[in-house]
Amino acid sequence: MSDHNASAGEAGQLACRGGEQPLCGAQELGFKPANGTPSSRFLQAELELNTHLRGLTFSEPVRYIYNPLEYAWDTHRCYVEKYCRAGQRILFLGMNPGPFGMAQTGVPFGEVKSVVDWLKISGEVGRPQDEHPKRRILGLACTQSEVSGARFWGFFRKLCGEPTLFFQHCFVHNLCPLIFMSASGKNLTPPELLAAEREKLLALCDIALCQVVEALNVSMVIGVGRVAEQRARRALSAAGVNVQVEGIMHPSPRNPQANKGWEDVAKAKLAELGVLSLLNNSSLL
Repeated sequence: MSDHNASAGEAGQLACRGGEQPLCGAQELGFKPANGTPSSRFLQAELELNTHLRGLTFSEPVRYIYNPLEYAWDTHRCYVEKYCRAGQRILFLGMNPGPFGMAQTGVPFGEVKSVVDWLKISGEVGRPQDEHPKRRILGLACTQSEVSGARFWGFFRKLCGEPTLFFQHCFVHNLCPLIFMSASGKNLTPPELLAAEREKLLALCDIALCQVVEALNVSMVIGVGRVAEQRARRALSAAGVNVQVEGIMHPSPRNPQANKGWEDVAKAKLAELGVLSLLNNSSLL
């Protein structure tokens, strides 16, 4: 993985609400508390996670590892500073970046057109140190669309009209910031990693999730896809974080059900959870 800029080493402190002790084994693994606004605490939690992730190693089938929270930190920070704010009660949680989404833009589910045209995110995107020749990082100039991200943000664009309505109540985050690829360039999800290596990775990501939930003071975490939902429920429950964990179907084109009408399924689930009524500037209602 590429080296981060100097600011990563300077920040990297995590926070707990009300001065409580760090959660999820954070103290034992070297995660430190911090203070500040929700957005600053959020970014500090991610920088601290980056520091710990650099100490991990991965075996076959993993050959390439990209961390957009390093090379795309500029655009990611733009996203967080622009949209992460006090009073957001709902956190949508993805699993890890997609090759043509967050890997290119630094934004969760960050399909380029949605990031540039709707979210109005700008900034410089660098490149990972070790880059697969078939999986180049082109940043906001990437012309290939990520279906999951286009579906996700396109749905909320239809519902809300403007990003300000969505982000008044909600924020979007990924559990794990790393994207893994095989020697052929095939995308590898965390469940496809070797079990011991996967657990070391996710144990660190669990700590950061607990810290993020505490920093934002959200009341509901909605996993996008079953894996993210189950991992969030396990991590937050084990840490004693009092937050409701729910889930919606992942919009991936690999999911036949999602291809049959993901928006309708998501709309029904969010209505059931009482979230849809918060996003009420839509002809879909």
